[in-house]
Amino acid sequence: MGAFIEVTETGGPEVLNLAQRDTPKPAAGEALVRHTSIGLNYIDIYFRTGLYPAPTMPFTPGMEGAGVVEAVGDGVSNVKHGDRVAYASAPVGAYAEERLIAADRLVKVPDGISDDEAAAMMLKGMTAQYLLRQTFRVKEGQTVLFHAAAGGVGLIAGQWGKSLGATMIGTAGSPEKIELAKANGYHHVINYRDEDFVEQVAEITGGAKCAVGYDSVGKDTFPGSLDCLKPRGMWASFGQSSGKLPEVDLGILSAKGSLFATRPTLFNYIASRPELEETAGELFDVVHSGAVKIAINQTFPLADAKAAHEALEGRKTVGSTLLKP
Repeated sequence: MGAFIEVTETGGPEVLNLAQRDTPKPAAGEALVRHTSIGLNYIDIYFRTGLYPAPTMPFTPGMEGAGVVEAVGDGVSNVKHGDRVAYASAPVGAYAEERLIAADRLVKVPDGISDDEAAAMMLKGMTAQYLLRQTFRVKEGQTVLFHAAAGGVGLIAGQWGKSLGATMIGTAGSPEKIELAKANGYHHVINYRDEDFVEQVAEITGGAKCAVGYDSVGKDTFPGSLDCLKPRGMWASFGQSSGKLPEVDLGILSAKGSLFATRPTLFNYIASRPELEETAGELFDVVHSGAVKIAINQTFPLADAKAAHEALEGRKTVGSTLLKP
């Protein structure tokens, strides 16, 4: 028997219910993973509320975890019993002591990286990787705007961007979060609650503005994010924590400087096994080198998933948050 979180109807944090089930057996191509650590991400809230439709109902949330392989099904050769593994992958189902998952979605955790670090970094860290190294390949000397700089992705991106030689400008909503962002690679951090971030970016850059703006906030930062970009700059919208974006007339991109806009998601960047291995491998390398450190700032028992969601939605978390089975 193993505990898991079950959602029988979409809604607020109260729909996260602890339940028990028998240990499943892996089918061909699957692995049974016993979680030691589970990552909490804003996408979990999108599924819980119904903003993103779950593949089944009822369902178990969660896209990220680390642990040990307990068993494998026929045809599995990339992992074996006893391997330390991690993943950030659809389908949902990570909020559980143990789960079945397609074995080709698992990557082995290298020595020198703990299970907690792996669970805290896979989704957020691979997101930072594709944003900074693939969606827009950040180069030395460029200026980058990153909203929610004190969030899990933001703290990794700040360190990574700095290591690439970029000038990192972040936004955050409290003095504590501003200091945390500054300690994690950001050269300038704007308090979006007290300051106009568009004006501040213009002042910081002497009117030159930014080559790229990474935006997971959504409604509250649009269209201001576009006004922070230099001509032919890129706006990468990869989330909407403040609410859904309005319908966008593409003419706004022309009016504001022939801008580029994209709405990427991690799962399109790691769809194939080689893409997953390359993305995760570069993440493991940059963490192992010490250029990026993974900040685990909150930990909740799996049974307290409701409280964890309340903290995340209430913007009371910084960095990465873990659930512990």
